[in-house]
Amino acid sequence: MGIVINQSIKNTIITYFGFGIGAINALFLYTIFLGKMHYGIVAFVLSAANIVMPLMAFGVQNTLIRFYSKYNSVEEREKFLSFMLFIPIVIILPTAAILYFFYPQITFFILNENPNVAPFLWLIPIVGIFMGYFEIFYAWVKVHFQSVFGNFLSDVGTRVIVLFLLFSVSQNWIQKDTFVYLLSAVYGFQCLAMMVYAIHVKMPVFKFQLPNNTKEIFSYSIFIIASGTVTVMLIDFDKVIIPAYQNISSNAFYSVAVFIAMVIAVPSRAMMQIIYPVTAQLLNENKLEELDALYKKSAINLQVFGGLIMLGIFLNCKELYQLIPQEYSGGIAVVFLIGLSKFYDMIIGNNAAIILNTKYYRWFLFFGFLLVALMIGLYMILIPIYGIVGAALATLIAVIIYNSIKVFFVFWKMNLFPFSIKTVYSFGIITLVFFMFYFWDFDFHPILNIVLKSILITSIYGLLNYKLNISIEMSEIFDKFITKVKF
Repeated sequence: MGIVINQSIKNTIITYFGFGIGAINALFLYTIFLGKMHYGIVAFVLSAANIVMPLMAFGVQNTLIRFYSKYNSVEEREKFLSFMLFIPIVIILPTAAILYFFYPQITFFILNENPNVAPFLWLIPIVGIFMGYFEIFYAWVKVHFQSVFGNFLSDVGTRVIVLFLLFSVSQNWIQKDTFVYLLSAVYGFQCLAMMVYAIHVKMPVFKFQLPNNTKEIFSYSIFIIASGTVTVMLIDFDKVIIPAYQNISSNAFYSVAVFIAMVIAVPSRAMMQIIYPVTAQLLNENKLEELDALYKKSAINLQVFGGLIMLGIFLNCKELYQLIPQEYSGGIAVVFLIGLSKFYDMIIGNNAAIILNTKYYRWFLFFGFLLVALMIGLYMILIPIYGIVGAALATLIAVIIYNSIKVFFVFWKMNLFPFSIKTVYSFGIITLVFFMFYFWDFDFHPILNIVLKSILITSIYGLLNYKLNISIEMSEIFDKFITKVKF
């Protein structure tokens, strides 16, 4: 776990710094300067682009990680990389043609309810291509165990540029419509920068020959397209389907709440950047005992970190909403529902990476299709009744079912299980701290209230976890910190 912990800590610091900038953007600058209509449009375009991204990338970002460590010679790896860089074009060109000729039919349902989205719909596949190739180049550096720069680029670099663009809107240097177009260009810059860094890490030598296992690669890539789309739909489809039932402005209220809840998932995002290739390598080398240890450690470490962040969000949510425009305050219930779904995503550790890197990977797609069907059905039932709260509730139900199936499947097929008695202790600590502070508020300014409660929550939560030694890795880090402070 050495390289995992090392890079995970760096990624966590970077990601939280990026989330800090993102919080300024999402909670204040977007809501004040951009307005709810254009904020809703931005949320719709980026979510839709994220859904088509696996298709535009042809699943290469996962395929590259899956097969790279299997090649023993430099020549085989160079042929494989060349193949990976050019294969997405096979899907991009026909997709572009389909979108061009069937544009009115594809956009009918969205434009019927929100015609003001029309000028921006063509940006969705373009941004999807930028996102796809960014992930491909990011995967190239991940297989060389270099995940920090890509994390910095996506979580910090782009958000700084967006902050500047939002400031430009506030100064009337650019119009709101122009902002949406420039935001799309930011993803093009992100893709270009990642490509340059990938070349710096390992200069590719192009060999236009098919790898020996081309059929296997194609099969796996097609699977990743489908499963990746399923996974992304579980994350972003709510922001795409809401405008089909409600005004696009509802997406702005929903997006604010989702952004707040997404902070809970930061430790998982950071750790998985490096755990995924390590998982693939352990499976390729058939080191199941080490994999089982990694599975359990990743689950409990994420539960400890994620539990703290979740408590910080839930117990300060009311104060946080006092800092943003009043019209957005209806999203508190969404924060709790989406937050719980993100927490459950975290506590199953590297479950998805295990399934995707074994012979059982096709089951991942089967589970995903069942869940997407369930999710769409729940959206159609709950959104018309409960609005954005219904969308969040549908997401939570879908995630609980989806993740539970994956956990029991891995246990059934490989006898690997992420939970232990420490999982129960951790839940006990989270529950105790939640009820200690949920009904307790200081009569101060919301920011001071948040700071004071966060200090108390962190101190009590951290002490209880340390005394019970819930996470060995976290306790060791704390001991090293104390040692350094003493000197």
